[in-house]
Amino acid sequence: MKTMGMLLSASILVLFSGAHAYDGKPAPMVASEAPKELEGVGIDEKLGGKIDLSLKVKDDNGQEVTLGSFFDGKHPVIISPVYFSCPGLCNFHLNGLTDALKLMDKDWTVGKKYKLLSMSFDSKETPDLAAKKKETYIKLYERPEAAAGWHFLTADEPTVQAITQSLGFKFKWDEAAKEWAHASAAVIITPDGTISRYLPGIMFNPQDIKLALNEATEGKIGSIVDNLVLYCFKYDPHQSKYTLAAFNLMKVGGAVMVLVMVLWLLPFYIRSRRSKNNTAGR
Repeated sequence: MKTMGMLLSASILVLFSGAHAYDGKPAPMVASEAPKELEGVGIDEKLGGKIDLSLKVKDDNGQEVTLGSFFDGKHPVIISPVYFSCPGLCNFHLNGLTDALKLMDKDWTVGKKYKLLSMSFDSKETPDLAAKKKETYIKLYERPEAAAGWHFLTADEPTVQAITQSLGFKFKWDEAAKEWAHASAAVIITPDGTISRYLPGIMFNPQDIKLALNEATEGKIGSIVDNLVLYCFKYDPHQSKYTLAAFNLMKVGGAVMVLVMVLWLLPFYIRSRRSKNNTAGR
């Protein structure tokens, strides 16, 4: 019996080993590994870094201008690195951004409190293509006045590399797919060209955009309510969105309670003062 058990065990081991024998093919990729096509692609956030505002780009009218011409020292700028002939991700990004902007108040129309630069990272693309893309998205945005503040830019290869490197935006050509492999994000830039915040993805929350823009100007472009909301929220990089700042919210709540108490007690104080004055006058 003991010998029979040993033979049975050995047979099972042989069968198991045969089922997992090396067949000369590469091992399948595990979930934690990135596809080879995406190696070297992504975004390295460079918060606090500066972009070179002296770099020259071409606007959607074909005019050569400096990047600094879109910065007035007072209003923030959103930069969206895309390429205009992209068959997928860039369109999803621009569509998502446009949908979020449409949900924002008219006071937050592109060009009023901030500017938006859709920058092509494909140096082969032309201002004509940029103009067509702009026409499409201004129509989609349904606010024609935004054309003065939403610019679609192209540039030569050295300029593209300088801008994308300063943003930490990494991309590469996928020869098999015949398209660029890249990530997606809207980058918030302060009025002086400092990188303030990254909003990654293709879907955007209008409130996050407003908070990021207001944050980039230290509360100078938002209303009192916007600034109060900014005070109560902080950006969570793990969730890629603004979340409630509990401590600040508690401080605001405490201040409101004190104010309510003061307003509630004020009539009693006034009546008490009047009563004393009347008594003293007799």
